[in-house]
Amino acid sequence: METMHYVEKIRQFNRYYANVLGKIDQEIYNQPFPLTEARVITEIHYRNGCTATEVRENLGIDRGYMSRIVQRFESENIIVKKQSPADKRQHLLYLTEYGEKIYNELVEHANYGVDKMIQRLSKSELAKLVSSMETIQSIYSKDRSTHSEVSIRTFQPGDVGYVAYLHGRLYDQTYKFGRMFEYYVMKGLSEFMINTEGGELWVAEVNGEIVGSIAITKSTETVAQLRWFILDENYQGRGIGKNLMETAINFCKEQNYQHLFLWTVSTLDTARYLYQKYNFTITEEKPNEEWTGTKLIEERWDLDLLNGL
Repeated sequence: METMHYVEKIRQFNRYYANVLGKIDQEIYNQPFPLTEARVITEIHYRNGCTATEVRENLGIDRGYMSRIVQRFESENIIVKKQSPADKRQHLLYLTEYGEKIYNELVEHANYGVDKMIQRLSKSELAKLVSSMETIQSIYSKDRSTHSEVSIRTFQPGDVGYVAYLHGRLYDQTYKFGRMFEYYVMKGLSEFMINTEGGELWVAEVNGEIVGSIAITKSTETVAQLRWFILDENYQGRGIGKNLMETAINFCKEQNYQHLFLWTVSTLDTARYLYQKYNFTITEEKPNEEWTGTKLIEERWDLDLLNGL
């Protein structure tokens, strides 16, 4: 086989690096939290509000073992289960305050272990190491994305509640937005449901799971507003945000809108980069202290559709 040489090289690297990780794991993960349980805690932290099935499938854990871990973590007040607002049959997992404390301790121990591993490396060696790791991750991510079925579709009954849920979860987890922001999102979505004339809401699905959304609402006969643009951070970098944006802009052109605007906040760097890419420009700024308890800067971005992209 022509590829056998590469197969052997990959297996050789895998054996070596497994030994490296094994030494770190022995120092970091001790009872009562061995490696698999530590990974579950980490996964729940990053996917705040996920299901046990999502964690199990992502980490490749046996169903029975996962069930025992969840039962133990719940009894020890490490996690709490809450009924999904989108599907009453599902329960979502969250770390408790005690669970977050355990997670932070795991991170501290992990950082210490990795720091010990790289201390003997020069700056140039460390740069090469990290670059090689990023290359492996990039290639593997592309391989995974090619096997994922991505679709953009208009909303169906049940989707709107999940769009509100995505906003509430992501903005609380990543940006510490509070309940008022979720109320703001749900209020706007409710008003849109009453009158969708001149507008549309789309959701992005990956293998049947909703991971993002975008919407257009009518402001005047010639002006539209882009709203509820969101993408689960686990699915960024796959072109899904670009597809959502182009779907919304193309809809505006079909509806003969001449102008499109949106509101965002200055801390959303990824979204702002995409707005710049599609020639939106900042036209207005105003302070907001309702959502996080600290001062945010809301920004209005505008796009002249008559000039094209």
